[in-house]
Amino acid sequence: MVVDVIIPTLRPDARFEKLLNMLERQTMQVNRIIVMNTEKEEWERCMDAGNFSVRHPRVLLCHLTRKEFDHGATRNAGVRKSEADIFVCMTQDALPADEYLIENLVRAVLSREDVAAAYARQLAEADCNAMERYTRQFNYPEQSKIKGKEDIPVLGIKTFFCSNVCAAYRREVFEKLGGFVPRTIFNEDMIYAAKAVRAGWKIAYEADARVIHSHNYTAKQQFLRNFDLGVSHAQYPEIFADVPPEGEGMKLVKKTAVFLVKNHPVLLPKLFVQSGAKFIGYRMGKNYEKLPVWLVKKCSMQKGYWQ
Repeated sequence: MVVDVIIPTLRPDARFEKLLNMLERQTMQVNRIIVMNTEKEEWERCMDAGNFSVRHPRVLLCHLTRKEFDHGATRNAGVRKSEADIFVCMTQDALPADEYLIENLVRAVLSREDVAAAYARQLAEADCNAMERYTRQFNYPEQSKIKGKEDIPVLGIKTFFCSNVCAAYRREVFEKLGGFVPRTIFNEDMIYAAKAVRAGWKIAYEADARVIHSHNYTAKQQFLRNFDLGVSHAQYPEIFADVPPEGEGMKLVKKTAVFLVKNHPVLLPKLFVQSGAKFIGYRMGKNYEKLPVWLVKKCSMQKGYWQ
């Protein structure tokens, strides 16, 4: 079984070096680590490029410009550089929690013939705030699960949940389904998962495959991120029209509120502010075509998408 890892990067730092070191120590050996880096000059400024190939001989480094980068197309380009049976997409800030990450992801993909992809559990950073820590536990529980079309009435939009922070894909299915959408503001992982599920394939959540990854987003950052989420959903109504995310969002807010009342009541106002920012951002993103271009650019986290 040949396994490659594909990682888009922009201004990588010491954490990225740790990620590479952990991938090189996995119990299931990675064949190649394909790095799709945006801007060669940024790479040379941030990394010790002189002996990088000596430190990490398994890395295939490819440079592109900011104008060329796209969440879907760049990952598709990485896949084309791979001949692996299973490839793993990761982000540069996701750290494997142990040396069994690749082994557990691959096991999940191969557990059934109808599994198209498997995504990892995301654990909160040590400095993660209480709300984000709870959100991680809500979205990435301790129990693994395999999701399919039959789960849509119960799970709704969570049926399609998959994250390229760390996810493994069966190459044969990926090619049959046409890969990631080649032009998207982000959310390429969930769009692919929805396409796979509606075509009869399954998506596995593998709780034993663990990466350390979280963000302490401000209310403004939550607004920007959810604006882009709304744009993504507006652009693919055939996928998301019958599974609106608001219900799942309200469930998270209510459960988080109960948790904070019991443990961190002082954070309740922050929860309501951030939840409001998420909701307003998402609704504006869903209606982005009605907004002036200057406002769309101002509200988006992925500003390069609008160039």
